[in-house]
Amino acid sequence: MSWLRSGLFWRTFLLLSILTTLSMASWIGMISAVQRGPQVEQTADLVISVVTITKAALTHSAPELRRELLFELVSNEGIRIFTLESSDAVDPPPDSTLMPEIEAIIKSKLGADTRFSSRVNGTAGFWISFKIDDDSYWLMLERERLEGLTGVQWLGWATVVGALSVVGAALISSLVNLPLARLTAAARAIAQGKKPDRLPEKGSKEIIEANRSFNQMVEDLQQVESDRAVILAGISHDLRTPLTRMQLELEMAKLSNEAREGMQSDIEQMDAIIGQFLDYAKPTEAATFVPVDIGELLQDTAREAERMLDIHVTTHIEEGVHVMGNATDLRRVFNNLVENARRYGKTPGSDFTELDISCRIKPHGLGKRVVIEVQDHGQGVPDDHIELLLKPFTRMDSARGQANGAGLGLAIVERVVLRHNAELQVSNRDGGGLRIALVMALAS
Repeated sequence: MSWLRSGLFWRTFLLLSILTTLSMASWIGMISAVQRGPQVEQTADLVISVVTITKAALTHSAPELRRELLFELVSNEGIRIFTLESSDAVDPPPDSTLMPEIEAIIKSKLGADTRFSSRVNGTAGFWISFKIDDDSYWLMLERERLEGLTGVQWLGWATVVGALSVVGAALISSLVNLPLARLTAAARAIAQGKKPDRLPEKGSKEIIEANRSFNQMVEDLQQVESDRAVILAGISHDLRTPLTRMQLELEMAKLSNEAREGMQSDIEQMDAIIGQFLDYAKPTEAATFVPVDIGELLQDTAREAERMLDIHVTTHIEEGVHVMGNATDLRRVFNNLVENARRYGKTPGSDFTELDISCRIKPHGLGKRVVIEVQDHGQGVPDDHIELLLKPFTRMDSARGQANGAGLGLAIVERVVLRHNAELQVSNRDGGGLRIALVMALAS
């Protein structure tokens, strides 16, 4: 029933269907109640009129003309006259909710000894007795002349009306929810870094205003993104120019090696922090996504990590696995994960980081996904602090060891991962350490 809880179309469709069904059931009940009295009187009057007219015709006709009269009644009116015999096999009256009331009216007009039957001597019909002098007769009418809509006919009619109502409910639900579905798809595209198509500014007044506002917002966001790229380029230049000048002055200054190394470390640290700020602010454009060999990218990342003296890397990477993405941004993600593990994931009792990098295709939901895991063997973090790791400017120094930085490494990772419409999972590794997994769709 998840489709019912999550889908507005299905909710609207179900509510309209229930409303239509209840309305139709109420209407049928009302028609039946209102129609019952007139139908009883109409049926009783018809039977009384037929019996009275037939009885009068037979009574006043010449004996030699009665055979011709009976033939005429059968041929033109569907009325048959039979002599009532005591040996006749007589079935009970028709099984109908209206029959008791019809019998009461007919007996009040034709006599209390009037008999009714649904079958006499094996012949089905509407049978009613009458007398001419001391002789008794059966008059048989075709049952179709007296019956209204049968249960099967009511069911067939209700089925047709119900089917038309369901189709109408589906059409109305689709028309009502189509603008919202378009708006949702456009918002999802923006969240994925894509440029959505303009929403049509037509329909009801509210829809026109909503779509027009959304289109304007998209245009404003695009302008902001364009301005931000220019601003970031300017900020990068303005911030790094003094660092370059300081670097040159440091090289020219007459300082001891220890002082020079200390100042050089400070400059490198400031440059790294500036780089993190710019990486966090830099947008990831979905228009730049292409099929990326994620296995090859991870192998390159592992080889670069192995050049560091304080990291030991173990890899389990499938070959030929491709995802849609921006190779530069994904490389930045993996480098941030490696650097995060190098700084905070030292194996207890040692001066190096044991790092496991894996990439596998695994079943996920109804299809398959690429699961990339980067795990260290360090101390990990308390379970209730895991969410804090992804917040900007947050460092878990108490749990992961002292280190310098702006606390943007994992925030940058999450930002890029979400732009790639992927899933980021952070948890403690079985046996100690931190496990960070990326779940991505295969490139089609």
